[in-house]
Amino acid sequence: MTSTESTESSDSSAQTPAKAPAKDPWDLPDVSGLVVGVLGGTGPQGKGLAYRLARAGQKVIIGSRAAERAQAAAEELGHGVEGADNAETARRSDIVIVAVPWEGHGKTLESLREELTGKLVVDCVNPLGFDKKGAYALKPEEGSAAEQAAALLPDSRVTAAFHHLSAVLLQDPETDEIDTDVMVLGEVRADVEIVQALAGRIPGMRGIFAGRLRNAHQVEALVANLISVNRRYKAHAGLRLTDV
Repeated sequence: MTSTESTESSDSSAQTPAKAPAKDPWDLPDVSGLVVGVLGGTGPQGKGLAYRLARAGQKVIIGSRAAERAQAAAEELGHGVEGADNAETARRSDIVIVAVPWEGHGKTLESLREELTGKLVVDCVNPLGFDKKGAYALKPEEGSAAEQAAALLPDSRVTAAFHHLSAVLLQDPETDEIDTDVMVLGEVRADVEIVQALAGRIPGMRGIFAGRLRNAHQVEALVANLISVNRRYKAHAGLRLTDV
């Protein structure tokens, strides 16, 4: 090899970019300045989430089909929570949590497609049925409530989270911490990390990435098992993931 060839080889090696270090999965964004809207914020789950997030210092607007009902619930919650109809809540929020009953899930989202354009949507709806044997999981045509949301909201950034939380604990002012992990699903890492960070705003909670939206069905369905646990043991069970 000539000296010229040696120099060229050396220069080529020097120009090879170094491999970037792996991103720390716990390096999450600051979401404290984002406005969170809760559709279905007058129901037990939505109301409880609104209360916990507002108590943690998040700006929260709860939505309902009737603005008056949302405003009354907001006054009850305090902590600066505002109430509005669902459309205004969606327009004014950076993150929109969907906590409506499963029976009205599709119709509600379809009616708010324009207001939810570009928004980060967090679906926490659990499609469940009930009979004499207890709760059981339903499987929507799209695969899950979250996938139904993604199909109905093609211009929104849909994620799924907050499925396994006890509405009783969320609304209990005597409970300072909610001892649970929140499984977060989504297609875009940056969006998932925003939702993880939002979950982490609530004392006792961690948000943990749990896969893409195609895996949402089993996460939603697990609520049927938790209902069985709670009924047998008179508890308000949550989930903790070990070794994470």
